[in-house]
Amino acid sequence: MSEVISLENIEEIARQYGYWAVFLGISLENAGVPLPGETITLVGGFLAGEGELDYWFVLLCAIGGAILGDNFGYWIGKWGGWPLLLRVGRLFRISEARLKSVREEFSQNAAKAVFLGRFIALLRIFAGPLAGIAEMPYGKFFLCNAAGATVWASAMVSLSYFIGRIVPLETLVSSVAQFGVAALLLTMVAIVVPRVLESANPLKAED
Repeated sequence: MSEVISLENIEEIARQYGYWAVFLGISLENAGVPLPGETITLVGGFLAGEGELDYWFVLLCAIGGAILGDNFGYWIGKWGGWPLLLRVGRLFRISEARLKSVREEFSQNAAKAVFLGRFIALLRIFAGPLAGIAEMPYGKFFLCNAAGATVWASAMVSLSYFIGRIVPLETLVSSVAQFGVAALLLTMVAIVVPRVLESANPLKAED
């Protein structure tokens, strides 16, 4: 599988299909299909820097694909995500009450998750469906999704467009992937540590 989606293969696909590769790649990734949409977007910006594609068309395709993919994920989550999550919960012996608690917590931070989730590994894929499951108002979701997609796509395309001229593309892709994983780990720490401290606080427990 790694050979099929290697950086060389992605470059070849991007050169062959151009803007469609960027648009569909990030759309499918945000809809939940395990494709390296972020890498495809970086490759698109790199090719724009090489003069093979137009910077603004690559940027528009990345923004449009990110918005469309997350919208698709949102409606999947809203229409059938909760029953599916309950089934998965039973499989891993997670109670419905616990899942409802997690859904409520996500709902309280849904706007931040949808906007900032673009830069966090895995959350970029699951933020849309989770927002649907949490019944985040669609208007609010659309605005946060569009704003996040614009900021994220602008950062990715511009980064590879300018930095790709002096840094090898492979190094750039690897660094961005590492940043996404680090952001994921920091997010998990930020969620878990306060809970551990709260449960370990005897005064809080007595209250």
